[in-house]
Amino acid sequence: MKRGRPSKRSDMLRAILTTLEKSAVPLTTSALCRLMAEELEIQTSWNTVQKYVRELVETNHIKPIPLPHSKKTGETGLVVYTLKR
Repeated sequence: MKRGRPSKRSDMLRAILTTLEKSAVPLTTSALCRLMAEELEIQTSWNTVQKYVRELVETNHIKPIPLPHSKKTGETGLVVYTLKR
């Protein structure tokens, strides 16, 4: 059994997954930051959340959904994330 407090990494991964579970729609990285700050009272930067989101995508816990660019045809725009089901 591990001793001491949980690492920042495990807290962040759990916070991202719980935020995505509560959401009915896919979320962007900035929306994840905002919701985590409101609900879970965790203040983190966009870069930190993006790093852990990439890690969750690589481990197949969440699924990225690239959206088409709003002004340039044929290019990708925002990427939203949802839980993999």
